[in-house]
Amino acid sequence: MGKQATEMLKGVLEGIVLALLSRRPAHGYEITGWLRDQGFNDIAEGTIYALLIRIEQRGLVDVEKVPSEKGPPRKVYAINTAGRDYLNEFWRTWSFLAERLEQLHQGER
Repeated sequence: MGKQATEMLKGVLEGIVLALLSRRPAHGYEITGWLRDQGFNDIAEGTIYALLIRIEQRGLVDVEKVPSEKGPPRKVYAINTAGRDYLNEFWRTWSFLAERLEQLHQGER
């Protein structure tokens, strides 16, 4: 992924993570793995963990510590009502921007 794509992704990564958590609870390593499976190979685990801390502090997720077979308990993040409200707003904003960008793109042809 190029520098431009990485910069654009940073702007929407919070929405992407909340969308993933709306499907099912997950811990940071799972989220990073899913992103990499989708081709977002330049996303560092540290970026995801910092984002998870931010959305936890903002009250958008609930956190449960779950025992791990490989060391200390893992934090499992689950989207809550405030997070769903935020995600709904994210999708409204995304739709607005995507429509306008598509209009611009079509105008270039």
